[in-house]
Amino acid sequence: MSRNPKSPAPAAPATLPASIRERSIVLVGLMGSGKSTIGRRLAQRLGMAFADADDEIERAAGMTISDIFAKFGEAHFRDGERRVIARLLAGKPHVLATGGGAFINEETRALILKDSLCIWLDADIATLVERTARRSHRPLLKGRDADAVLRELAEVRNPIYAKAHIRVSSASSPHEHTVRAIMEELSQWNA
Repeated sequence: MSRNPKSPAPAAPATLPASIRERSIVLVGLMGSGKSTIGRRLAQRLGMAFADADDEIERAAGMTISDIFAKFGEAHFRDGERRVIARLLAGKPHVLATGGGAFINEETRALILKDSLCIWLDADIATLVERTARRSHRPLLKGRDADAVLRELAEVRNPIYAKAHIRVSSASSPHEHTVRAIMEELSQWNA
């Protein structure tokens, strides 16, 4: 369960630069890259609150993302997603996991790059297929071959994700390895 980013959280470790402690950290990447799981662990490690944009969208809409896609379409969903992310980033600094398509929207991407530290969790297709097979709630994969869809998405989206401030590999190894890699990148970050 995500914590409300407006709730108080312990101060981040003093070893991190002020430029990190003073703004949100936003995780972007393809579905299955580990944004939510790694985001929760990263928030805990940093002493920050955590929010999952998809959870917040569902809460605001009173329906699942799959239902929003089915009833209103992707354009409507992306507009709501942008508004929710803007609201979340206007609050206290926290770790935010976004949906796979959030950073692809030009307005949302500009907002994230301006108001946060953006980290791209980059995972290979085999890892993404294995991880996405565990859950059936992903509208873009419904009734389709996950490998083919994820390859198509990676071809289009990876050049856009590359605009993130930091890129970290999210391999099939335990998520803790990715969290450690992020912490290493953050310790060297110069804004």
